[in-house]
Amino acid sequence: MSEALEGWNDFNVAMVGATAALAGLLIVAMSVNIAEIMKSPTLPARAAASIATLVLAIVAGAFGLMPGQSDVVYGLEVIVATVLAATFQWHAVQVIARTPRASPVRGERILKSIAGIVPIAAFLVGGTLVALGVASVGLVFIGVGSVFAIIAAILLAWVVLVELLR
Repeated sequence: MSEALEGWNDFNVAMVGATAALAGLLIVAMSVNIAEIMKSPTLPARAAASIATLVLAIVAGAFGLMPGQSDVVYGLEVIVATVLAATFQWHAVQVIARTPRASPVRGERILKSIAGIVPIAAFLVGGTLVALGVASVGLVFIGVGSVFAIIAAILLAWVVLVELLR
């Protein structure tokens, strides 16, 4: 583990535990209402993107705890994991954009998309900076991405609950 990553050890341990617990709760909550969720044109894609972003936070934290790896390797691991999670987010954005507007709130589609894009962008910037040798700044972006992943997942969980009860 590099010196830069070592300083993030406690944060990574906390984030892996928190995001894993939240991901598990989100999956259980969705499984209870899966039939209703699958009827929605947007909720399945948004749920998948949310879980993928939480998994990204888990993976980034877990890789950050692996001993003996360089900053460059860690940065590349985060970039690869981010690209995989971004495919789910990209699909969700496309589904939201194609679905007829149900709400009169202007800009609602953009807000729905931004909630999922912000953590992905933070991880991508962070992984790139770490891989390029600017670990001190890159690790902050990855940490912020982890926190935003949790916020986005909680927002999605709320949206799913509200949408199911409409």
